[in-house]
Amino acid sequence: MALPATDIRRVPASAPDPRDALRRATAHLHAEVDANMPLARPNPSLADYRRHLALLADWVRALRALPVDVDRLDDEARRLDADLFECERMLNIPHATPSQSPGRADGATGPFGWGVAYVLEGSRLGGQVMYRRLADTLAPHSLAYLQGAGRETGARWAAFLTELRQHVRTEADIGAACEGAVQAFALLLACHRARERSA
Repeated sequence: MALPATDIRRVPASAPDPRDALRRATAHLHAEVDANMPLARPNPSLADYRRHLALLADWVRALRALPVDVDRLDDEARRLDADLFECERMLNIPHATPSQSPGRADGATGPFGWGVAYVLEGSRLGGQVMYRRLADTLAPHSLAYLQGAGRETGARWAAFLTELRQHVRTEADIGAACEGAVQAFALLLACHRARERSA
């Protein structure tokens, strides 16, 4: 998949906290993603949840082309595939074998990769919000992917932010991390548009 052009909102040099900078750099894309995900419908169904999981699986595969933490992506892919399998079992739909992931881009994970990880880890918090909204509606499906780390999700996020601040410290680091986060959101939107075209 061709990498979409990015629109990076420049971060002032006076911004010392990478989290604040990342939030500002991605706010416009975050809002667009929230408005277009399959679960954004007023009354989403289990079929919508399946589409949500399949879209995220496409995205995680696409992220492998970036210089990111492959172990983090492997964990995400396993969780997505397990919940997608359960969803399709309940819908009586054959489970498709995940397509082969693209090779990893050259280059070690650095601030750019931390920006991508910020989007992935942040999505777990958003998943918990959706879980609370949909758990009763979509029962008896467990919505395991949306549950994330359960009650430990908040603690996991706090630990991630501590690591982020340790690895993303300079103005140049923050700029690279913002680029990674923007690319991650842009790829998710590109995956969404590709699925819309093929529907």
